Amino acid sequence: MPDPDHRKEKKKRQAKPAWLKQRLPKGGDYQRVKQLLSESKLHTVCQEANCPNMFECFSKDTSTFMILGSECTRNCRFCNVTPAAPFPVDPQEPMRVAKAALDLGLKYVVVTSVTRDDLEDGGASHFAATIKAIKATLPNNPRVEVLIPDLQGNIDALKIVIDAKPDVINHNIETVSSLYSRVRPQANYQRSLDLFKHVKSIDENMPVKSGIMVGLGETMDQLEQTILDLFKHGCDILTLGQYLQPTRSHLDVEKYYSPEEFEQLEKTARYIGFKKVSAGPFVRSSYQASDLFNS
Repeated sequence: MPDPDHRKEKKKRQAKPAWLKQRLPKGGDYQRVKQLLSESKLHTVCQEANCPNMFECFSKDTSTFMILGSECTRNCRFCNVTPAAPFPVDPQEPMRVAKAALDLGLKYVVVTSVTRDDLEDGGASHFAATIKAIKATLPNNPRVEVLIPDLQGNIDALKIVIDAKPDVINHNIETVSSLYSRVRPQANYQRSLDLFKHVKSIDENMPVKSGIMVGLGETMDQLEQTILDLFKHGCDILTLGQYLQPTRSHLDVEKYYSPEEFEQLEKTARYIGFKKVSAGPFVRSSYQASDLFNS
């Protein structure tokens, strides 16, 4: 029988600080949005990633559509999206997204996806079809922001997305370079940075956006370097938010950043040159995306 003194003691989870306790918003129509998405057989990153802002966003008739299924070919250790063999691409999905966006009365639509390394173009043509369907279906020139995977560095695939004329290309760097092997083992820091550079080489006027999670064990100096790397590679819009552990099988939170530390990070980003920055405990890449784009 093993000696209990030699058993590895499980790390005690940190208690969430007061500023991470949310009040549910009043009003809106959370259930209506949830039912509409269910009836449309659509996925949202809000639900799949267990986003802490889901109730607020649904209550304001907003959501971030997730295309290309709900199974991801990668297994990032911070993400709640299911890693599994994906299903075939649904050619009717772009039109269903457009119809749901129309029913919700959206003027600014955010579309993301699971990572589909099994597809030759990484899902780029499906992104393009979804952008075109939204633009053709919604009135009054809707804005479309796409939050895309790295497409395995395929520039031709990236061009397919850009040629569909989204209003913002978003790709999350997620964390600092030194943590990639632990946090995003199937991704590559430099490949993600190069994606921003390639966007600008294809369309120098295309707004480029990225997001960083904090609390995974990085230092302030490393965050500053990552913000600088993003800016030097053409990123225009930046979000910084607190990593929250989705389940006990995901990476632990190493640190909860205070609102004052988020203020300092925003000041750092603006000093480096970013004009559009959103930083705070609950900030996510697509949270209040329209407000940040129009700021």
